[in-house]
Amino acid sequence: MDIILIIIAALFMLLGILGSFLPVLPGPITSWIGLLIIHFTDAIPMNVTFLIITFIIAAIIWVLDYVIPAIGTKRFGGSKYGMVGTTIGLIVGLLSPIPGGIIIGPFVGALIGELINKNDSKTAVKAAFGSFIGFITSTFLKFIVALIFLGLYIGKLYEYSQPLFNI
Repeated sequence: MDIILIIIAALFMLLGILGSFLPVLPGPITSWIGLLIIHFTDAIPMNVTFLIITFIIAAIIWVLDYVIPAIGTKRFGGSKYGMVGTTIGLIVGLLSPIPGGIIIGPFVGALIGELINKNDSKTAVKAAFGSFIGFITSTFLKFIVALIFLGLYIGKLYEYSQPLFNI
């Protein structure tokens, strides 16, 4: 049963990394669920304090994921249309076969959103840039935290599986 839980936890870790880029999945929280799952194994003991601290970090990043793009958009004079456009542009960019779609998509989406909001092109480009910067910042933070959680998972797995490989 422990091996099954370890594999499921690994899947949650990978989903957490994907969730850093996909707006549907909360990346760090999904990765944290992977850490929680290995807590329930007998093979890898986890400290409850460690789980609480990592959960607080995941929750803070989850909240910041909504705040940072809004701050970037507002700071550069954008609207909700720009933020919605950024999200739609991200999804289209992820699904498109063009190289760099994940970077181009959010910017173009924000620009279209601002133009739909009847902003002039100069204001729309400025707001799209702000929305894009906010999106990139929050995505980067989520990705880094998900990678750190993956590193903690691998470290714990390595630490407690080491006796199995010693001859």
